[in-house]
Amino acid sequence: MTTPKEVKLFGAAVSGFCTMVHHALRLKGVAYDYVEVDLKNKTEEFLKTNPVHKKVPVLVVDGYPIPESLIILLYVDETWKEQPLMPQDPYLRYKIRFWADFIYQKMMPVSYAIIQSEGEVQKKAIEEFLCHFKTLEDGIKKDIHLQGPFVHGEKPGILDVILGTCGAGLKHFEQILPGVKLLDKELVPQLCSTMDAYAELDIVKDTAEMLSQYLHVGQQDN
Repeated sequence: MTTPKEVKLFGAAVSGFCTMVHHALRLKGVAYDYVEVDLKNKTEEFLKTNPVHKKVPVLVVDGYPIPESLIILLYVDETWKEQPLMPQDPYLRYKIRFWADFIYQKMMPVSYAIIQSEGEVQKKAIEEFLCHFKTLEDGIKKDIHLQGPFVHGEKPGILDVILGTCGAGLKHFEQILPGVKLLDKELVPQLCSTMDAYAELDIVKDTAEMLSQYLHVGQQDN
């Protein structure tokens, strides 16, 4: 397979799903162009890249669009072989995909329910989220058990990209929802430690700095 020549990411600075793709590309050392999408006024150029879901992120590689963040993460790892984000062992690869899907299908929807609700409904959503969080921690310990500061061991991989980005979102939830505690270091010490280590990576800080200019523009426009 020839190395792609033109890589473009359509995204939005407010989207954690897009941030994951930024991180994966930067961990791989892939040079790419970035297009900030106005979610309230999507251009025809963008809509042509994802006519089905019409959502960010979309990665366009040599003219071919790849939508949906988890699919993009797997595509990036398979396309650029340097700095692998997935292990070589087929069983470990399967387990990582299983727990990545668990985060997307179980944890993310409940996290949205937390921020969109209040009172007893919110309380039940928090309890459900923390239950899933504990299941994830126990499952990773049992199924993956790699030594190092990250889920994938000494270097971050796809699960770290997903969890690390989600960790930043959970911290934001805690800031805007008084009394809500989601990053419970007693309940999920390993995952909290992993997310803290991920937050210290240069690619995470550099991405945040780059995206901040778009956030400031959006605030000024509002």
